[in-house]
Amino acid sequence: MARIFAYIGHRNGIVDDSAMELFAVARKIDPAASPTALVTGWGASLDTICDALRTTFPEVWKIASENLAYPNAELIRKALMKVLPPGSIVLVPHDHFGIDLAPGLSIKLNEAFVSDILDVTERSGTAMTVVRQEFGGQVSAHVRCDHSSGAVITVRPGAFKPSSSAPLAGVVVDKSSEVGPLAAGRRYLQTVVAEAGEVDITKHNVLVSIGRGIQEKDNVGIAQELADVLGAAVSCSRPVVDAKWLEKSRQVGSSGKTVKPKVYLACGISGAFQHLAGIKGNPFIIAINKNPKAPIFQVADIGIVDDILEFLPEMTNKIREMQSVSAK
Repeated sequence: MARIFAYIGHRNGIVDDSAMELFAVARKIDPAASPTALVTGWGASLDTICDALRTTFPEVWKIASENLAYPNAELIRKALMKVLPPGSIVLVPHDHFGIDLAPGLSIKLNEAFVSDILDVTERSGTAMTVVRQEFGGQVSAHVRCDHSSGAVITVRPGAFKPSSSAPLAGVVVDKSSEVGPLAAGRRYLQTVVAEAGEVDITKHNVLVSIGRGIQEKDNVGIAQELADVLGAAVSCSRPVVDAKWLEKSRQVGSSGKTVKPKVYLACGISGAFQHLAGIKGNPFIIAINKNPKAPIFQVADIGIVDDILEFLPEMTNKIREMQSVSAK
C-alpha cells in the first residue's frame, strides 16, 4: 500500500479539526495505515502544533521556513515536492486553502487527483472507490481512483467522523533542510477581519441555522422564536445573506464565519461543502429539510424530512410546553 500523508492546517497555534478527520480517512483507505502528518509554517507555534499532532500521528514532518509564516500554496507545493516520496497518497482538507493547494500539487507530482470526497467505499490493490457529489449534491458519484502512481485527494470537512484511539508517542521529523530556499510570485499582504455583528455566532453552543428553505425574510422570525426558547442564536447559509434577510456576520461557511457549537440545527439548508466547511468541532447536527436527498443528511446525526415552516413552530411550542411543566 502507498504511504499516506495528511496535510494539516493550523491557525494561531491551534490545529484545525480536519486533522483528526484526515487520520480517519487514511485508516479507511488502509486500516493498517500509519499516516504521516505534514506541517508547514514558522515560529514557536509550529513546534507546539507538531507536539500536539504526534499524539495522533505516528510521525509528523515539520517544514519550517520564514516564507511560510503565512500559508502560501505556491510555496508549499514547492516544499512538498522536495520531501514527498514517489507514489504517495496525499490527503488535503477541501477548504479555501486546500482548493488552492491540491490541484497544482497533483500536477507537479504527476499523480491522480480527486476532489471533495465524502466516503471511501472499496479498496482493491492499487485502486479505491471514493464518493463525491455532483450537480449541487443531487447525485452521489462513485469514482474509481488508481493510486498506483500516487494520488492527491481533498476531503470535505465534517464528512468523516474522527476516530477515537489511545494517544500515541509519535516522532517529529524536521524536513526543513531538505526544502531549501523558497520563492514565489505572490506574497502575503494583510488579513482583513470582517466586522463583528450584534450577535457573535462563534460564541454560542447552540445554533439554529437557516437556509433557502426559510423562503422569505418574514419567516426568519420563526427560527428566532425557536432560538429564543433554546437560548441559542440564529445563523444562516449564504443564500440568506445574499437575499439580505440576515447580515453577513450571521453566515456560516467558507465565505462566512467558522463556528464550533455543541448542537447545530440545519433548517432548510442543503449542505453544500462551502457551508459545512464553516462547522468545526464535530457538533451534534440535526438536519430538517423537505428534500430527502439533501446532502446535509449525509453528515447529520438526526435527519428530519419536513417543511421547516411547519416543523419549527411545532418544535418551539413543544419545547415551551416542556419548559412550562418543568417550571412547576
